[in-house]
Amino acid sequence: MIISINQPAYLPWPGYFERIFKSDLHVVLDHVQFEKNSLVNRNKIRTSNGWAWLTVPLKTKNNFGNLQISKLEISNNSNWASKHFKSLKSNYMRSNYFKTYIDFFDDLYSQPWINFCPLVDSLNSYLLQSLDIKTPLIKSSSSPLVQSKSLLILEICKQHGATKYLSGPFGRDYLDEQLFKENGIVIQYHDYVSPEYTQAFPGFEPYMSVIDLLFNHGENSLELLMTS
Repeated sequence: MIISINQPAYLPWPGYFERIFKSDLHVVLDHVQFEKNSLVNRNKIRTSNGWAWLTVPLKTKNNFGNLQISKLEISNNSNWASKHFKSLKSNYMRSNYFKTYIDFFDDLYSQPWINFCPLVDSLNSYLLQSLDIKTPLIKSSSSPLVQSKSLLILEICKQHGATKYLSGPFGRDYLDEQLFKENGIVIQYHDYVSPEYTQAFPGFEPYMSVIDLLFNHGENSLELLMTS
């Protein structure tokens, strides 16, 4: 049983999805505290000037350091959804598969989102379906968990019968490899390198949101995503 674990993410990059594809089960780590300036609520899209962030604004009345990701609320004062949709239209309207996907985003950004995680759930469910990735997902908030950092990852892996944990590269900085070995779990680090592919503008910018790949390459996106 290969398990991967990652925090929820808005418009995730291709490596996020490749790790899910290579797993038998993916755990969405939504019960942990939100970290400001992380990739949870923002990601990059390709533009004629290189790239730009698309960020979902969050309510800041609470201290982010004490707020679980699953409880994040969106700040709708800035009309962010309309701005994001206009950015997608202006930057991808000439892409080969623009018409294939844009109706979904039109509907997505037309809805009155209040909480952050339902937005991400809807978006990433669609992206997984579009990439034809069928790995089951579960949320960490659905299970009782008491540990943190390396012990939390081990706790989740044991809870779901993992024999291998597919970790991001930064796992090298904090995972207790010996403890995983003692519990019969192999750690494999996922060092994703963005493959080069044709984008909407000249040149290539790596590590864009996966929608950059979808708008440009459609049903061929998974095959390209896996060429890292």
